[in-house]
Amino acid sequence: MQAPTAENFSAETILWTRRWSEKLISFRISRPADFRFTPGQFARLGLAQDSGKIWRAYSMVSAPWDEYLEFFSILVPDGQFTSRLKQLQVGDTLLLDQKPNGFFTADRLPDGCELWLLATGTGLAPYLSILQQPELWARFEHIVLVHAVREAGDLAYTDEIAALRQHPLWAAYGHKLRYVPVVTRDAPHGMLNARIPALIEDGRLEAAAGLTLTPEHSRFMICGNPKMVADTFRTLLQRGYSLSRLKTPGQIVLENGW
Repeated sequence: MQAPTAENFSAETILWTRRWSEKLISFRISRPADFRFTPGQFARLGLAQDSGKIWRAYSMVSAPWDEYLEFFSILVPDGQFTSRLKQLQVGDTLLLDQKPNGFFTADRLPDGCELWLLATGTGLAPYLSILQQPELWARFEHIVLVHAVREAGDLAYTDEIAALRQHPLWAAYGHKLRYVPVVTRDAPHGMLNARIPALIEDGRLEAAAGLTLTPEHSRFMICGNPKMVADTFRTLLQRGYSLSRLKTPGQIVLENGW
């Protein structure tokens, strides 16, 4: 990742933190008045160290109108960046690249009947921002948010997801959202407990959402660990779906979550 120049980053203040578990954290930083982004994009955050600055990419969780920027991170043991991140407190400083990046945005998909948002782990982050676009709720008849984690304790933001249905900007469309949690280790009774590609292949994901997948009507966004992204993409290709490109719109956009 190319480091921003001194003229292109600012020092921002940590405003709030939340530890979901020993390995998951959310945090908010101050937002420059001129920082604009499209939901689904990511920011580069930096930390100063003796040998220079280290930078990492994080998708925005916050809505484009929020006065802060919120992020969702896994804490990697002995990670160069996150081992320091977990020690930061409210009032401490993080560096912010002034230019948002990325093309993992819902406007890359043509309209359809269903929008499937597939995530593992912290790949959930961009969807929490994407779901705060009023126009998204009007474009699709059904929106299915699938969040797969290893342990039930890693299912972050469940209250916030439930609250999305009542947001005053799209409350009339709130019934469209279906949340499908997936836990692959020691899943609670009745919860899906396999990898996302397998759930697509055997029909359990469709059954859980009460919808039928078809290339004509279904659209997919895929974000998370690279193996899940690659395997899910391959599974959908085999069923007649295609990657959405600028000149040849398809049914899939994807991004690795790290």
